[in-house]
Amino acid sequence: MRGVWLEDRRLRLRDDIASPPVPPGEARIRVLLAGICGTDLELVEGYYPYTGVLGHEFVGRVEEAPGAPEWVGRRVVGEINAVCGECPTCRANRPSHCERRSVLGIVDRPGVFAETTLLPVANLHVVPDELPDEAAVFTEPAGAALRVLQQVHVGPGQRVAVIGPGRLGTLVAQALAGTGCELVVVARRPAARDRVAALGLRAMPPGELPAGRLDLVVECTGNVEGLALARRAVRPQGTIVLKSTYHGEVAVNLSAVVVDEVTLVGSRCGPFAPALEALRAGRLDPRGLLEATYPLADALAAFERAARPGALKVLLRP
Repeated sequence: MRGVWLEDRRLRLRDDIASPPVPPGEARIRVLLAGICGTDLELVEGYYPYTGVLGHEFVGRVEEAPGAPEWVGRRVVGEINAVCGECPTCRANRPSHCERRSVLGIVDRPGVFAETTLLPVANLHVVPDELPDEAAVFTEPAGAALRVLQQVHVGPGQRVAVIGPGRLGTLVAQALAGTGCELVVVARRPAARDRVAALGLRAMPPGELPAGRLDLVVECTGNVEGLALARRAVRPQGTIVLKSTYHGEVAVNLSAVVVDEVTLVGSRCGPFAPALEALRAGRLDPRGLLEATYPLADALAAFERAARPGALKVLLRP
């Protein structure tokens, strides 16, 4: 089949990728739409030594499901961590950190920038009929946004900032806005601030963010400048949530973190069922985040578009 192949930090469009038999307990899914995210771009830069088909954000339709024929024909999204269910971490109810997991398009499992993909049936979620493909494809980042609310308490009166309202940060801001906190979204580009303001959220440039005042800062830029801004803005005994992967090493003054008793929280994948419901109900609205859709044949051009500074969501349609 055709797909986007990463090897030695080089992307290629291949027409000869094997389409393997469906293992027991898994399903073959025809990919309808797939989204390019920051992690995909970081993988190309060498964030993790992965070789294979990229991509983990998708909506598709089940073509084969040996042992589970009721899934055939259903429109689905899928959680990206395929877990063993038997290791100590799985038994401790931390399956997203399974010691033997494979991760769709990231670790030991071919991704979704191809005509079809494979995932365990247990990972699949049926997409509501009223949710179009262009919204359902945002389920994985929507879940990642909601993950913040599982990790830290956020409520009315708390002073909160989201730094970087891009592909993920805008969804994070929408999720936080529903808590009643005093939210501000920080963006360098006027166009990004205008887009955030159109959602009814308060936006400001980085230079206006007060120092040492915020209870919680969610860093969504994935760059050193965003992290430094988060550190300056958080109060003593405040919390910084790191929502982006970083390529390479990042210098942090850990002595200052210790002295100010700042809590650092790494935040990754999140819940799919609540994400689908939030998208269906409109509590998370990704419509303003869609920048362009490319056919799979133009995937390399799509990656170039997605890598531009300030780019929003670029989709592939196999």
